[in-house]
Amino acid sequence: MVLKKVQDEVRTILKGKEWINQDDIDNMKYLKAVLKETLRLHPPIPTLVPRVARQDVKVMGYDVAKGTRVITNAWAIARDPKVWDNPNEFHPERFLDCTIDFRGHDFNLIPFGSGRRGCPGISFAMTTNENVLANLLHKFDWELPNGENEDDLDMNEQPGIITRKKIPLLVVATPFSL
Repeated sequence: MVLKKVQDEVRTILKGKEWINQDDIDNMKYLKAVLKETLRLHPPIPTLVPRVARQDVKVMGYDVAKGTRVITNAWAIARDPKVWDNPNEFHPERFLDCTIDFRGHDFNLIPFGSGRRGCPGISFAMTTNENVLANLLHKFDWELPNGENEDDLDMNEQPGIITRKKIPLLVVATPFSL
């Protein structure tokens, strides 16, 4: 189970410490892989900011005329079976010994866009996400309510400008004593 594995990593690295620092998070390789896999399957914005072609160009056999508005579907790229093995499965291990990053250099994973139109807040967002997730995993044990198990989770998303779950996630947090 991914939750147990990432929680064990966080608690092992912290070894009873109450507070997390950036050096601790830098050592949490599995936590970072979980976040990358989450961004791959559930990008914050499924279609990136539109761009306009500056010149006539041919892309994958298609003619794109100068001035054409181009919309990149990051959601589809992240689920392309030509790029990803078992693309619809949540499998963070694919990022453990992998150099693919989400900062726009690897076009297989572009949840924040790339180039000049890439999100300027990537560093802030990811530092915050890593810190919040590490703290939540460190300080609480998590379970689904009413005896549900992970197979009962509905991870379907609602269509829209941003990604959000169709059915909200309900969990029970129990404080973990250090």
